[in-house]
Amino acid sequence: MEMELTALHWIYVVFIALIIGFMVKRRDTTLICIIGIFLLALVATGSLASSISGIFNSFIFAITELMSTILIISIIVAMSTVLTKSGINDVMIAPFAKFIKNPTLAFWVIGIVMMVISWFFWPSPAVALLGAVLLPVALRAGLPALGVAMAMNLFGHGIALSGDFIIQAAPKLTGDAASIPVGDVIAASIPLVITMGIVTTISAFILLKRDMKLGRIKAADNEGIIPDQTISEDLLTQGQKKFFAVFIPIAFLLDVVALSVLKLQGGDATALVGGTAVFILLILSLVAHKQQGLEKSTAYLIQGFQFGFKVFGPVIPIAAFFYLGDSGFNQIIGDYLPKTSLGIVNDLGAALAASVPLTKEIAAVTLTGIGAITGLDGSGFSGISLAGSVAKLFGTAIGSGTATLTALGQITAIWVGGGTLIPWALIPAAAICNVSPFELARRNLLPVTIGLAVTTIVAMFLI
Repeated sequence: MEMELTALHWIYVVFIALIIGFMVKRRDTTLICIIGIFLLALVATGSLASSISGIFNSFIFAITELMSTILIISIIVAMSTVLTKSGINDVMIAPFAKFIKNPTLAFWVIGIVMMVISWFFWPSPAVALLGAVLLPVALRAGLPALGVAMAMNLFGHGIALSGDFIIQAAPKLTGDAASIPVGDVIAASIPLVITMGIVTTISAFILLKRDMKLGRIKAADNEGIIPDQTISEDLLTQGQKKFFAVFIPIAFLLDVVALSVLKLQGGDATALVGGTAVFILLILSLVAHKQQGLEKSTAYLIQGFQFGFKVFGPVIPIAAFFYLGDSGFNQIIGDYLPKTSLGIVNDLGAALAASVPLTKEIAAVTLTGIGAITGLDGSGFSGISLAGSVAKLFGTAIGSGTATLTALGQITAIWVGGGTLIPWALIPAAAICNVSPFELARRNLLPVTIGLAVTTIVAMFLI
């Protein structure tokens, strides 16, 4: 497990600390990330020209990695715009408005629905499915858009993805690395997922309500949250509105059935939802605008893409830096890491594991640390195999707790990197709600930290 850290590793650590510090102080981190990319490339290659080129190449790599997310957000926003202008949105949300009467109900109902759907289809498609329908309901109930994003994010990318009880991609990876059955990982993760979920969401809700009461977050800020939120135009008859209000949910429900039958996950699931949204956009444009339908459909798509790239623009340099911590380093800069390297982030995790004594308490804290470090690349999944292998090592050394340690590493890595703390990983929820991903990350930081601390302590007793 020993890994010799190079200057590249230490530069990465220093800039991670700088980025976290700037985020806590509510300062922009784009310049810090660009300098970090430049220095990593300069130290690795020793070439000024290659280092300057590395900045541009890292941006290309980040855009390529994020493109599917940019597209689904842009398309959903374009579809939402035509739904709003045609008045269909008002008809669609009427049934939900009867149940979501206040901010408290909005937070918990949206969160629980998001969690259930994410268990079956993963969070990114779930955000796309729920955002366009439930966001307006929550806003009208008085829940700030940031609160909506927190609910979808914590319950979807946090609770549902970290347990992954249905699809079981995460426990399969960690279980294989730890040489234990998937069922053992899932069984061990249940109490930890429950602990993490309850502590984090309750903490987040209490802090949100406190800041709403103190006026730090205002429901009045909801105005203008939904892009191009204009007054409904007289484009469709009431009968047509009711028809499409039923047709659109059925179309997405058929997507849900298809995802189950065809066992589509991740990018494939997102693609199906996105393609459906495009067809709905085109059909509504043609029906609502008639002879101008062709031109209007293009206009809606342009509006969606403008919104998507406006939201993702500030994130690309930051994502580019963090991608250097994983497989992106070799593709962007070249093969300059040691031959035994598993990537900068994973090397740091392995070095941490090799430098601590072995007791069950320290083992739990170390697995949490490894999960957090490996989650910094914004994937959540890239480092969980390392967490599994370290859990096996520690479990063997202390004589018990391999499954619990494996589950703890998995939960930590996914909560940190899967989409609750790393700004670009939580972009789907932030973009749908039109809030800053950096502000969402800052709002999540304290509740997630509290949750991880409590969950680690619980794990100590379960080992």
